[in-house]
Amino acid sequence: MAAAPVWSVDPRTGKQREQVAVEATAQEVDAAVRAAHDARGSLADRTVRAAFLRSAADRLEAAKGQLVEVADAETALGPVRLSGELARTCYQLRAFADIVDEGAFLDVVINHPDDTATPPIPDLRRYKIPLGVVAVYSASNFPFAFSVPGGDTASALAAGCPVVVKAHPDHPALSESVAKVLRTAAADHGIPAGVLGLVHGFEAGVELIKHPLVSAAGFTGSVRGGRALFDAAAARPVPIPFHGELGSLNPVVVTEAAAAERAEAIGTGLAGSMTLGVGQFCVKPGLVLVPAGAGGDRLVKTLTDAVSDTESGVLLDHRMRDNFVAGVAERLRLDDVDAPVTPGAGGEHTVSAGFLTVPASRLAEEGAYDLLLEECFGPVTVVARYEDEAEVRGVLSRLPGNLTATVQLSSAEAAGEGRGAEILAELTPLAGRVLVNGWPTGVAVAAAQHHGGPYPATTSTSTSVGGTAIERWLRPVVYQGAPEALLPAELRDDNPLNLPRRYNGRLQR
Repeated sequence: MAAAPVWSVDPRTGKQREQVAVEATAQEVDAAVRAAHDARGSLADRTVRAAFLRSAADRLEAAKGQLVEVADAETALGPVRLSGELARTCYQLRAFADIVDEGAFLDVVINHPDDTATPPIPDLRRYKIPLGVVAVYSASNFPFAFSVPGGDTASALAAGCPVVVKAHPDHPALSESVAKVLRTAAADHGIPAGVLGLVHGFEAGVELIKHPLVSAAGFTGSVRGGRALFDAAAARPVPIPFHGELGSLNPVVVTEAAAAERAEAIGTGLAGSMTLGVGQFCVKPGLVLVPAGAGGDRLVKTLTDAVSDTESGVLLDHRMRDNFVAGVAERLRLDDVDAPVTPGAGGEHTVSAGFLTVPASRLAEEGAYDLLLEECFGPVTVVARYEDEAEVRGVLSRLPGNLTATVQLSSAEAAGEGRGAEILAELTPLAGRVLVNGWPTGVAVAAAQHHGGPYPATTSTSTSVGGTAIERWLRPVVYQGAPEALLPAELRDDNPLNLPRRYNGRLQR
């Protein structure tokens, strides 16, 4: 049987642009993984790794015009958005290069023998080593930042792990172009092309997670797809870590005092956040608890005006468009659900933004209204009007894990008056990032960032953004009683690599 073709498709028209590749067979997946496995040694030198990451950023920037053009043709996200995303991706690559240079991620800890301790302590030397080949499953909505050159790939390479990427079918041509750029950057430093493999096709993704030489996986996508891969990773004869980002509702609580003080500003901010990128951000606010009464009414009025002025947009593919239209229609069939601005089909290839309203009391008990507590990918949010704080607590108690949770407070509440701290404490168990008087769309690449959360937001406690994302691809090992001459350079007493470390209980350089 001939291999299935992989087509690049224009989401603005639904028409095929070009055949990019063919779906990988099991044998081709095996070859890609084995080539990556064979390339492990080329990443052993941290200096080479850091230089590779910086060259990758430089070469991506040099190819910006061509890459953004291809990305826009396949995603309809627009040159401005895509240029910014590429810049973010290059910044992230360089940030990981800095982390590799510093070396603190190795977490070096040395204990000399101590016979006075109870029990006695032998000579112990601990650090972290790379897991091996990492499988990366690209996201649809971030063709740079969460795809072939994105955070999973960058952090895995920084850890010393070769990567095999399963390309997303929404941007196969871009995936091929970016992979070529990264392989060229690898060649600049004598690193074989196999350090970054690329495969296409659903079955290729299944074969990849099952391959015995794959040591870990990173995924960004749907709950259904991510859970299937997560289960497959756990069911292997040798289970592997699976770091998946699956879905998030990203709840927002607007206090009565905040609505009374700045309803218009909150309504405008919410409109901008929920429609950003045609509502295709993983941190889009999908459920907003707004008080009943005059302040809440003003907020909804402002939201109505702002969303009504939002132009129709193109989703990443027509399957997503169909799912969005069907999902909105299903929600609108529920009693007491209204649409001040009706979201749905904006045209043959587009969708229009909107939002739904429902009494918060409908969400407090299990039943048909559970649908409103599930993510609907696209430019729509649910505004739940609550009568009192008990209804807010009732809704929050029923929410699954999320990437983010937000509270909009009044100035007095932000200064410590009222229930501000209490609401913050109620939101903290629900999410990996808790915001006050902000909006969740936009994830800064920073040392303190955490992009993750309780299941189903993610399948682990790790982050996929920020410096600590590198920890996903490492494991600790300790040497006991090993002679100095046999130790890795990272663990020798003279510290020849000048690494940060904890030495006999004290942090030192």
